[in-house]
Amino acid sequence: MGLLLLFNAFNGLIQGAFYALMALGLALILGLNNTINFAQGAFMALAAYFAFTLTPYVGFWGGLIIAPLLAGALGLAIETSLIRRLYNRKDPIYTLLLTFGLAFIMQDMIRTIWGAQGKPLEIPQFLNQPLSSTYFFLTGYRLFVVGVALVGTAALFGVLRFTRIGIRIRAGNSDLETISALGVNIYLLRSANFVIGIVFAGVAGILAAGQLGLNPNMGDALIMPAFVAIVVGGVGSLVGSLLGGLIIGLASGITTAFYPAASEVVIYIIMGVMLVVRPRGLMGQEGLFE
Repeated sequence: MGLLLLFNAFNGLIQGAFYALMALGLALILGLNNTINFAQGAFMALAAYFAFTLTPYVGFWGGLIIAPLLAGALGLAIETSLIRRLYNRKDPIYTLLLTFGLAFIMQDMIRTIWGAQGKPLEIPQFLNQPLSSTYFFLTGYRLFVVGVALVGTAALFGVLRFTRIGIRIRAGNSDLETISALGVNIYLLRSANFVIGIVFAGVAGILAAGQLGLNPNMGDALIMPAFVAIVVGGVGSLVGSLLGGLIIGLASGITTAFYPAASEVVIYIIMGVMLVVRPRGLMGQEGLFE
């Protein structure tokens, strides 16, 4: 029983890493762009399919680097041509509906180009090997997924803290009008922020495809838990989004060991309890939901 519990807990941690990467991108876009990006899951799937196409030519590592950037380039085109037009409308329902529709369009585009059937994404063989005969589920690839989530998060915090664009993004989250009055081009800033958020979704998509395989709707299974991770961790907190993703993933994995039917329900139970006990989330700003 102990090994089974450890197996499910580790599986949940891996799933939580996918949630965390998705949640980080969503939290970035929600914070500065004031956009509830329901197309995040579609961008994630698209990046995974880009990697699938590129892998025979540039290998897995090349695809892991190039595919998220291609998804980010598409995100930039969509942000500048469509989403930017809605920034002056204060109600986020407009961007929510726009990105909701975009998600369906992008999923149909994936089906048209690559087909509706699932596909495998080849990963380096040495990463598939178990690191222990006892803990057979402890493979190099799974540790690599957790490592990428942690390193990616650390890199994001480094950019936000020590670079000019990162400092401006943080300042814009607090007071966009003031930094605009100081001469910062907020449209370019929002575009850069949107691209960074999409790149995180792309990385999550490629890593998830290596573990779970490719299908056009693969983002649908991660988009809602990613939003839950933001609520649990605290809206406005990137650290909270990371913790929220790992917590709900771990809780889901442990629940699977005892009652598999409740493995998804427990995610929303945690969110409900958090909204009652601490509405701002683990590390959210006081007063945001209170």
